[in-house]
Amino acid sequence: MATGKASRTFGWILMGLVMVGLVGFGSTNFGGSVRSIATVGDTEVDANRYLRELQSEMNAFQAETGQRLTMEMAKGFGLDQQVLARVIATAALEDETARMGISVGDAQLRDRIVDIPAFKGVDGKFDREGYTFALEQSGLTASEFEQSLRDEVSRQILQAAVVNGVATQPAYVDTLYAYAREARDFTWAALPMDQLETEVPAPTDDALTAYYEAHPQDFTLPETKVITYAWMNPEDVIPTIEVEEAQIRALYDERASEYLVPERRMVERLVFNSNDEAEAAMDALATGNQTFEGLVTGRNLQLSDVDLGDVSQDELGAAGEAVFALTEPGDVTGPQDSDLGPAIYRMNAILEARETSFEEAREELHGELAADAARRLIGDMVAELDDQMAGGATIEEIAKSHNMRLDTLRWTAGNSDGIAAYDAFREAAQAVTTDDFPEITLLEDGGVFAMRLDELQAPRLQDQTEVADAVRAGWEAEKRLELLAEQARALIPELEGEATLSSLGLTEVVEEDLTREAFVEGTPPGFMAAVFDMAPGDWQVLEAEDRVILVRLDAIQPADQDSDEARELKASFAAGTAQEIALDIENAFARAVQARAGIELNRAVINAVNAQFQ
Repeated sequence: MATGKASRTFGWILMGLVMVGLVGFGSTNFGGSVRSIATVGDTEVDANRYLRELQSEMNAFQAETGQRLTMEMAKGFGLDQQVLARVIATAALEDETARMGISVGDAQLRDRIVDIPAFKGVDGKFDREGYTFALEQSGLTASEFEQSLRDEVSRQILQAAVVNGVATQPAYVDTLYAYAREARDFTWAALPMDQLETEVPAPTDDALTAYYEAHPQDFTLPETKVITYAWMNPEDVIPTIEVEEAQIRALYDERASEYLVPERRMVERLVFNSNDEAEAAMDALATGNQTFEGLVTGRNLQLSDVDLGDVSQDELGAAGEAVFALTEPGDVTGPQDSDLGPAIYRMNAILEARETSFEEAREELHGELAADAARRLIGDMVAELDDQMAGGATIEEIAKSHNMRLDTLRWTAGNSDGIAAYDAFREAAQAVTTDDFPEITLLEDGGVFAMRLDELQAPRLQDQTEVADAVRAGWEAEKRLELLAEQARALIPELEGEATLSSLGLTEVVEEDLTREAFVEGTPPGFMAAVFDMAPGDWQVLEAEDRVILVRLDAIQPADQDSDEARELKASFAAGTAQEIALDIENAFARAVQARAGIELNRAVINAVNAQFQ
């Protein structure tokens, strides 16, 4: 029943899409003497049908992304092929309904038409004028549309007959639910590398070679681009910039508030409705019968509600002198006047005044002004550099003429040293090819660069002699982990007796009711999968990167198949699975129908339709 309903719903969705298309396309029409893009069995596929479907998909893309989709882009996405396949599949089903003699009567067709929302007036009833107008806008006659609707309803009858009765077996649902919701209780501890009791032996040459051959990915250089670049960095230009003393003094005066910061206090203020209430609160604080925090919460407030942050004496107004007279964090004064009424003030910290003299700030200000001037100077050079490169100047020539850094870099993805620390450089290095002409590119800090790809080196496995130190380090790390795992396995007989992880000096962790997808911090990848493969009471040693894990499975917790949550989830899963199976059956049936009927495509007409979108 659920599948049949889903199929009917699917059909109405298709019908709704058809009507959206009819109303939206205006009078778009593909003329000419040849109007068929394909023949499926005895059914011809009208070119206008394909055109409308393709236009609908392209309009949907534009509505979703806000970007106009050209035909070239649509072909790049495979959109034209998707639409063609869908139109062919629909035509194949229509051909099959005609072959089997499936059709609908005029009365049912009329009921379908009057139920379509696009044809209803403001009173909710069928509007003949609206119906006629929509068809005129679509470029269809009433007979053409009604035939297409008749075909659609007939196709729904055939589709429903194919998929009705599809259901998901309860045993299948129960089995999958049991797998997904089964849980484990287990106990584990980590044995860190610093507890290894065995010395790592010296490796033999054969052992090192075996390790090298077993881990080629660790010793393979990635694709490397040999790049020559010219770079003008503002820091390189700064020493050549002269800054007048008056400019530095003016900037200091402009930022006086940053360099001459008065003494401030971290203050909280609790305002009362009357002076009597404020005095009573102060008395309670003085006798110890109340705390400031208690007064705040007693007013249904939080400390964040009464926090003024760091303030100057002037910002506190009439209460400023009294608050700044407090000497210890936590001291309270009040009642004091405030712009909101009588208040109690608590001082939490003293922030000393900070005065930075002109002489102390001069170097920083000079550097800022010089850096700004250097960026402007480089910016003024960009047009000149562009012109020189457009005229055929090489990177070496512009580097020499403009005193730029000239260097060669062996760049790989992930390299972020030197100039490769800039996003703009890395993006350019990623995209550059040997066919590209160097061009001036701006950097985030106002610098500029130009690059040339000299050579593209394919990934290369380094010779063992080149990476001898790395091979030895890798072998030793692997050997240490192997010895630590052997040490851990030697503890299992004791653990199967009276010993516990804690009694052996390890930090014991007990986990309960964890499912397969759980993540346990400090454990290696695949840890939960290994736990779920264990039997209750079993111990196992699992290797992590720098430790080994000792784990014992304590209990298997089967999934509760009868809880309200389980019933709801299983019912939803069964319905969704049934719909997926029904869709697979429907697709298989459609492919079989197409294979039996045979398909003949008219590429010339298809290309002509596509050309309408250029």
